[in-house]
Amino acid sequence: MAAKTTVAVEQYLRMGFDGPDREFVDGEIVERNVGEKPHSKAQVRLILLLDRLRGGAPLYIHTELRLQLASSRYRIPDICVFAGEEPAGDVPSTAPLATIEIVSRDDRYTEIIQKLEEYRRWGVPHVWLVDPWLKKLYVFSSIGLAEVAAFELPECASRIPASEVFA
Repeated sequence: MAAKTTVAVEQYLRMGFDGPDREFVDGEIVERNVGEKPHSKAQVRLILLLDRLRGGAPLYIHTELRLQLASSRYRIPDICVFAGEEPAGDVPSTAPLATIEIVSRDDRYTEIIQKLEEYRRWGVPHVWLVDPWLKKLYVFSSIGLAEVAAFELPECASRIPASEVFA
């Protein structure tokens, strides 16, 4: 078995990458799968739908924003939503209202679930998963992954039905 190469967090934060940004998990640099049309389409639709919710509530919607979940753990959700005040700093270390991961063709189920669990443990109230290949929405909670017909944001008295995400 090959030894894994580790880097210091300071080195990771100074790195530039060809292609999508990479995550940092306990000293290891982790690649992300992105880039195919169904993934991109779902991401754009969700951004537009979330933007419509901003009318009555101060929401800050970010795509592929690096988040510091712990001193040695940086994740990059496909979309994250902050409510109230915009997060301070270029790499927020406070949990957003929602994180959204969109399945890519090469994603591994165990890695997705691990990432969703990390968001939940960090304190993200709404942890969502979008599967553009199956055209399904899922909510992740302490009991696991559950398919839903719509994403709900009670803080904004809003819902985003699957039919609008995959229109």
